[in-house]
Amino acid sequence: MATESVSASTLLGRAEAAWAAGDGPAAMRLFDESARLAETGGDLDTQVEAVLGLARGQSYNLSPGVLPVRLHTAYAAASAPASRIRLGSALARCWAYANEPRRAAPFAAEALQAAEGTADPELRADALDAALVAHWGPDDLGRRRAWALELGDTAAHLRDPDARLQAELWGLTVAWEVLDLPRMHRSMRAIELLAEESPRAGFFAASRRLLLEELRGNTDVAPRFIAQAQEAAAATVIPDAEPVLHSMRGYSGYFSGDTDACAESAAVCERWADEYGIPALRAEAAVLWLGARRLDKVAEKVGAFTPAVLAGLPRDSDWLLILQCVLEGAVAVADREVASAVVALLTPYAGRSVVNAGAVMWHGVTDDTLARAHALLGDGDAAARHRSAALATYDRIGARWWRDRLRAAVPGDAGAPGPPGARVVHLYQQPGGLWSVGTPGSTFVLPRMRGLEHLHAILSRPGTALSALDLAGTDGAVAQPGLEVLDEQARSAYGARLAELDDELALTDRDDLRRERDAIAGELASATGLLGRGRRTGGSDERARVAVRKALVAALARIAETDPWLARHLHDHVRTGNRCRYDPDPDRPVTWVLTAKGS
Repeated sequence: MATESVSASTLLGRAEAAWAAGDGPAAMRLFDESARLAETGGDLDTQVEAVLGLARGQSYNLSPGVLPVRLHTAYAAASAPASRIRLGSALARCWAYANEPRRAAPFAAEALQAAEGTADPELRADALDAALVAHWGPDDLGRRRAWALELGDTAAHLRDPDARLQAELWGLTVAWEVLDLPRMHRSMRAIELLAEESPRAGFFAASRRLLLEELRGNTDVAPRFIAQAQEAAAATVIPDAEPVLHSMRGYSGYFSGDTDACAESAAVCERWADEYGIPALRAEAAVLWLGARRLDKVAEKVGAFTPAVLAGLPRDSDWLLILQCVLEGAVAVADREVASAVVALLTPYAGRSVVNAGAVMWHGVTDDTLARAHALLGDGDAAARHRSAALATYDRIGARWWRDRLRAAVPGDAGAPGPPGARVVHLYQQPGGLWSVGTPGSTFVLPRMRGLEHLHAILSRPGTALSALDLAGTDGAVAQPGLEVLDEQARSAYGARLAELDDELALTDRDDLRRERDAIAGELASATGLLGRGRRTGGSDERARVAVRKALVAALARIAETDPWLARHLHDHVRTGNRCRYDPDPDRPVTWVLTAKGS
């Protein structure tokens, strides 16, 4: 057994050396041999490290083969908390990369819960990354935002540049999902600084920088960044380097009008989609064939997405991407059946930004495709509403290519519905908990907040006073009245002592007497309200009043970051206290859209 254990450990060392040298195939072969030998010889520690090495080489969107079996075998055998956290995180990533978020989530949850009980930031960063990957669907954006921030804080002081890189990549991806430009640029700069430490970071710096440049219309820089990414991929192991490089070439051609580059990349996507059964690549192939001006191929790719196929798609990281790309193609070839099916699925996600996995390519906002689809289907009002929202977003972030294309595709702007002179404002919860807020020309997305829930309830009944206790909810607790801070006997005793002190101080000005007098006077003042009435401690109604007000203030602060007018209107017309009420402004009417269309 000793010889086998040494051999397994030696193979593991060779695998790590091959990985560090950028020889991925050799590293995977050696990791595999080491894991098999360690399992046979009962060397659990080496087995764990070897199967974790195998997991590093998994490609996105491909079948994981026996990898989950190898990982789970070690996971079931391991008892050390650190090993189980690392293996659980790897299993979550393994299943998420294989488009099985339902299988990934339990392992991510267990790893994250276990990591919370340790003081090891590396384990916590690993578990947070797994949680993010396992919850990459359209309804988990609120959790991703929170976890991405936590991961950034956790990894900030780690020595491992790969751990810091992963945190910044998540920060960048989530920033693209919510179109937070300052955050995009901060994360991008951090990744470029990491490229000075790691060739792996150099690959991500080049590929992600190209997307930001293309957003600004700088398509002429594409060859330079593609060459940088290719050079970095040759120096390190990037499992998905080839698909990313093809994506960079194809979409650069899409923006610059290079039909040959689009056709070449579309053919590769189509081949991989057929060979490996990847719906996202079939959908992206439709967009790239559109860039190649091959509408026959676009119709072929889009036609595979029947309503039944669309309804069965897993709600993973590719779900919004697939719908956006399929709708793009369906509009181009006037496939009304497919367009109608996608519109029904995509409408609750109006206002969302669509990026592919890892933010290699941005596919615009859902309002863009919805506007063109509604125009195709003959709904002019809906087309105008979504067009206005998309154009406002494109103007805000400087997406000129996208703005100009939409203006040409859907001319004019019928404006938003509502009574004459009324401003239309959206404030409703999307599936998954995110909130759509703002006017049709500038709708934005906010995470779940108690203050938004309170606003929604108040706005739903304008002119009606709602109890703060009802808004806050008591969770079944019995309402309790407040208690007096000082009862009458205590106030009387304090008053008598205060008189005694005044008499003594009239005779001798002693510091100890003056301090005692000041303390008693302060206590009486804090216990006395208006007109000399005694103050009471906060009962249930008082706690509810404070909680609701704080929640509303926090929500208005978030709204003010994007729409100062809306925040000011709500501040001026929502009354808070033990009872809360929205008083509409008859001179400046607002039509509130408080439910998603179709819900």
